[in-house]
Amino acid sequence: MVQHVQQVPQGFAAGAAAGTALGFLTGNQRRVAALVNPLMSFLRPIPAIALVPLATAWFGIGEQAKHLLIAYAVFLAVWLYVHDGVARVPADYLRAARTLGVSRRRRLTEVLLPAAAPAVVAALRYGAGLAFLALVAAELGGAQSGIAYRLQVDGQFLRTDHVFVGLIELGLLGLLADALISAVGHRLVHWSDGT
Repeated sequence: MVQHVQQVPQGFAAGAAAGTALGFLTGNQRRVAALVNPLMSFLRPIPAIALVPLATAWFGIGEQAKHLLIAYAVFLAVWLYVHDGVARVPADYLRAARTLGVSRRRRLTEVLLPAAAPAVVAALRYGAGLAFLALVAAELGGAQSGIAYRLQVDGQFLRTDHVFVGLIELGLLGLLADALISAVGHRLVHWSDGT
């Protein structure tokens, strides 16, 4: 089971890192948001599964295409959550810190980051779920192994018991990923009840 989902952590990490960084930038800088948000609004309705033919044509049916599709799906979701969380941080917090002479770097690390941290944790939890959804899309679109590939083959041969096993595998992996992110979130963002 583990060997078939090794691409999920790699694609998730790449998409989550890029989405978090861009979300902080667009959520905190209006000029950057004005430039980036239209592009993101254009990309968000395009699901990862729609990119499967392109990813397969450009990268083949190997792991690289799966990484790309997972990273794409996670990136868009994480960006939206983080952007919204950062944009909702009360401006009074930042103004007060600026008035007290707090440096820009400390305002970011000691004011903005803690205030937006619950949204980041929520973004990562949601992104983890989408990573498995993108994995299924990638494997159904072009793969010769993996959980979703097995689901497709077993479905064609009406082996419903095997299909249920695959679905339970996906559910358990998603549950494990969510529990892990939630536990780390509770530990790191201990001042928030909503993580």
